[in-house]
Amino acid sequence: MRVLTLSGSPLKKGNTSQLITYLTKQMEKSDIQDLKLTSLSLSGEIISPCKACKKCMETGSCVVKDDFQSIAKKMLKSDLIIIGSPVFFHDVSGPVKNLIDRTYSLWHDRQLKGKKIIPVAVSAASGEDRTLETLRIWAQAHEMKIIRSVSGHGYKKGEVLKDEEARTSAKNALRELMGELQIEE
Repeated sequence: MRVLTLSGSPLKKGNTSQLITYLTKQMEKSDIQDLKLTSLSLSGEIISPCKACKKCMETGSCVVKDDFQSIAKKMLKSDLIIIGSPVFFHDVSGPVKNLIDRTYSLWHDRQLKGKKIIPVAVSAASGEDRTLETLRIWAQAHEMKIIRSVSGHGYKKGEVLKDEEARTSAKNALRELMGELQIEE
């Protein structure tokens, strides 16, 4: 199983990345066959906003040249996408929103259809429900298979790993994924 993790935090090793890493370490301990992990931080990546030029409807891909193309290729090669965002004013971060909007270029041909997804959100105190809702609505529009959402709380670096509910949430997502994989066998 090819897994791509995308952390939408401006902090490369912040709480969002740490919760995603916790989840992937649990995956590595599991019995998932041929597990191949690719992790990417959107911090430092250039993902411009969608220009609404609609040229992707003609070409089949986005014509805006930046880092989105390489990220999209990784998404297309993956079986499971774990996408995480810190909560910014009760929603996803700017880089995640730009990524979501730019996948419009993949939507016309349903290129992400059937991909498994685990949305992840980390807040200091609240707002993860709305952030996860944004990620789930995006996944549903692309006809992706939502395994389970993961969320946690943490303000200072590393606090999310002290959140027992966050760790339980990650373990529950892995349990759901394992069940989904057994059904497919």
